[in-house]
This record gives sequence, C-alpha cells and structure tokens, in this order.
Amino acid sequence: VPVASQEEALSTGKARGIQRRATIPIVPQMSQSIPEELVFPALPRLSCRGSTPTTVAMEGSQLERSLARIAHEIIEKNNGAEGICLLGIKRRGIPMARILHDNILKFEGTDVPVGHLDISLYRDDLTEISDVPKATGCFIPADPASVTVVLVDDVLYTGRTVRAAIEAVFSHGRPKAIQLAVLIDRGHRELPIRPDYVGKNIPTAKNELVAVKLEEVDGENAVDLYEL
Repeated sequence: VPVASQEEALSTGKARGIQRRATIPIVPQMSQSIPEELVFPALPRLSCRGSTPTTVAMEGSQLERSLARIAHEIIEKNNGAEGICLLGIKRRGIPMARILHDNILKFEGTDVPVGHLDISLYRDDLTEISDVPKATGCFIPADPASVTVVLVDDVLYTGRTVRAAIEAVFSHGRPKAIQLAVLIDRGHRELPIRPDYVGKNIPTAKNELVAVKLEEVDGENAVDLYEL
C-alpha cells in the first residue's frame, strides 16, 4: 500500500501484505536550476499483494483535478504566487509538491521554490519508530523569513507529523506564515491542526489505511482505502 509519510497509518502494527519493491530514482522536473539538495532520494513503491481495496476513494482524474484546484486556491489565498515556498513532506508529499509547482507555473507563470522535509515517525513496514516524530532532513530553498511556507502532505491524520514539520521549519527561521495543503483529510486528529487546502475529506475508521498512489511513484494516480 503506497502510503506517504504515514502519520496516516495506524499507530501500531504492520499492514498485512505490504512489501517493498524496487525503487526508481526521482528527480524533480522544474524550470529552475535544481540544487543538489533537491535531488530527492528514491521513493519506494509499495503494494498490497493479494488485497483488494475496500473503497476507491479517488480515481486518477479526480486526483488530478483536486491538485489543480489546490494550486488555484494557493494562488488566490496568497494574491499570487510570489513569496511562496512549497515544502513536500516525505514520502508522497514530495511528488505532490512538484505537481503543485507545475500547476502554479502553468496557471500563474511563477516558478515557486520547492523543498522537502523528512519526518521520521514510521518505518517502511508502517510500525512506529517512536511516539514523537522527528525531522531527520530539511531543505528550504529560500530564506524562511521572506516567504510563506506551504507544507504539502498526502494524508492528514493525527496531526503529529505536521507538528514536527512546523517545528522543523521554525528551527531554520520564522516564516511570514505557514500553510498546509493535503490531498486527503481522514480525521481522527489528536492535535488542533487544520489544513488550509484539502483535496477531499474522507471519513475513515481507525482500522483503515489510506493509500495515495501517484503516477511518478506508483504508476497510477488513485486513492484507495484498505481494511487492516
């Protein structure tokens, strides 16, 4: 099950049938020159062997329209795209940030900088490393004090990963503002965190896993729900 930074996974246990496949290096396609720090590590493809999603929450066309709408909303909320920096939260928040970058460039003609955050909360098998997520890598391609940072993640769940991401940003400087864009809000918040931009709100049970699939990582665009 391709689940990104999975603050969205269950707090304990291992998703049955999840195994790691070979990875494909991903290099962002941007018009701006790419600093070495932005050659992101490969993102793993995950599969749910022998399992069928209980629900197809989003098909490819719906996912693409949602990301296009979020890009429009970012532009509208900020009166343009100048002074915006997108930060993708590993894992699938990173390719999501690149898609938003491309959409903003297409709609507004502004080449916004894109960085990344690596928040360690879950191992590859989706079991927790600790109760408190930590930022183990952070690249912000702009002076934080001069930009509005838009954190980008695939699924918002408890809010603990977002809290760690905010703390990581502040450790590098105080931005003008921090906004949050997520593709899926699945509820079950443990912290008072609310996204500024949401692709879709999906009510879930705690024994369900939200699997976001992106074409450049997983070969297709979709959002599936699995019962564990």
